[in-house]
Amino acid sequence: MHVLALIAGLFFGFGVTLDAFQTIILPRRPAGRLRITRLFYILTWTPWVAVAERVQNRKMREQIYSIYGPLSLLMLLVLWALLLISGFALVYFAMGSPFVDHMNMTGRYLADLRTDLYVSSTTLFTLGLGDVTPTTHLARALIALESGTGLGFVALVIGYVPVLYQSFSRREVSVAMLDARAGSPPTATELLHRHGFDGGEEALIVLLGEWERWAAEILESHISYPLLCYYRSQHDNQSWLSALTCILDACALLITTIEGVTTRQAQLTFAMARHALIDLGHVFHVERRAAVHMELATEHREDRLPPEVFNRLCEALGQMEMHLCGDPAAMARLTKIRKLYEPHAQALAEYLRMPLPLWVAPPRPDAKPDQWKTVADLRRSVAGVLAQAELRAIHISDRSTAANLHDEEHGF
Repeated sequence: MHVLALIAGLFFGFGVTLDAFQTIILPRRPAGRLRITRLFYILTWTPWVAVAERVQNRKMREQIYSIYGPLSLLMLLVLWALLLISGFALVYFAMGSPFVDHMNMTGRYLADLRTDLYVSSTTLFTLGLGDVTPTTHLARALIALESGTGLGFVALVIGYVPVLYQSFSRREVSVAMLDARAGSPPTATELLHRHGFDGGEEALIVLLGEWERWAAEILESHISYPLLCYYRSQHDNQSWLSALTCILDACALLITTIEGVTTRQAQLTFAMARHALIDLGHVFHVERRAAVHMELATEHREDRLPPEVFNRLCEALGQMEMHLCGDPAAMARLTKIRKLYEPHAQALAEYLRMPLPLWVAPPRPDAKPDQWKTVADLRRSVAGVLAQAELRAIHISDRSTAANLHDEEHGF
């Protein structure tokens, strides 16, 4: 009995220490599938999805999904603490519970696992109550080791949480900026359409360069901290996965339809974005899902770009003097390049329950306004008269405000 307790205690202690090291400190994707963190997310995400999918209201369902990321972080930290407490308690139990209870008037030794758990918990959190003390040198050494482990655990948590939220904030800045550039939710055609002005080609090159760097940052941060993939964006019609897929769609169009200065940057951005997408798919082990989607696409049983949508895409590209439909080779190249990333994006979207963007925004009556437009209209309706008075007081023209930004030609 004591031998089994010792083995289990050492397994818990070393297992949690190794898992925390791989999750928090190791700056690369850890190898191995039998990890505490991975098992934790498998055992919690699947039932969470099952419960959320029963909710009919879309906004309520998205709210449930948005809670999971931050809550799972707290649950994981609690799990680590409980396993550390249990591990040290089992080691104490295997040693015969070498403690004396000063609250016990008879002074007898306690060989009770509950006392070992109490000692372990007060030691890990460095409470130092002193009502139970060790009686052997080995027990004292283990008490000191557990106290140091507890301090290190708290220090890692204090350093871990800010790093997570800094990475989340950097990610969401670019996602939010895509709202005015590609719509909400974003579409590749709308992104190209809104850059159809004088100097738009140069602006598009700069934008694609920024998103190449963004994809590289996602690759670095989200592989080190896969938990960030569960974090939802601030608005229901935005997500990091839809933004990444939108950029890949736009690059695919630029590579297959346009011969110009944007082609090279589109190729570079496409390569980095696809790299990030595929590597994140490996983190969540969705390769089988991706293979299924690839097979469905090959058999023409699944298509993000059906004929009716493709016709609207051709019309939109024709208005921008981008000729696709008249070039069969271009269409073949577009179909081929889509297979390089779409199955992986669909697999991740299916696992994370994040919808992928459309290729073309729906017709105007059915289209949703951009997020910044919705906020601007709300602010105007609530404080229209007062805002106008304040603008006149500080001598700022209405035309200079984002709330009144309008471009008939480009759909702003």
